[in-house]
Amino acid sequence: MSNDTHIYVRSQAEFEYAKKKRAEEMRGHLATFAIMIFLTLIAFTMVAAGFSVYLIVPIILLLAGIQVVLQLYYFMHLSGKGHGMVAFFLFCGIFVAFITILTFVTIIWW
Repeated sequence: MSNDTHIYVRSQAEFEYAKKKRAEEMRGHLATFAIMIFLTLIAFTMVAAGFSVYLIVPIILLLAGIQVVLQLYYFMHLSGKGHGMVAFFLFCGIFVAFITILTFVTIIWW
């Protein structure tokens, strides 16, 4: 019948493994969050210190790109098992977009 449900009860070893895996994942998320806060502080410090705009803009864009990659990899769970092909196509798309933008900027400003 369609009302039959299967209840799966984990063993103690499976429970401990899942608990350890979640703890490792949370540690990675916290470390990544701390890195992103640090990168943001670097950007704010550069702006507050009054550095040249020609120095600030490329560095802020670089820091923003690093943060995008970190967010995709850790917070969108691309580091998980079975997401290799998705991550591959996503990063290839980002690479093609970067090359396209770089090409147009070079054509316009050169």
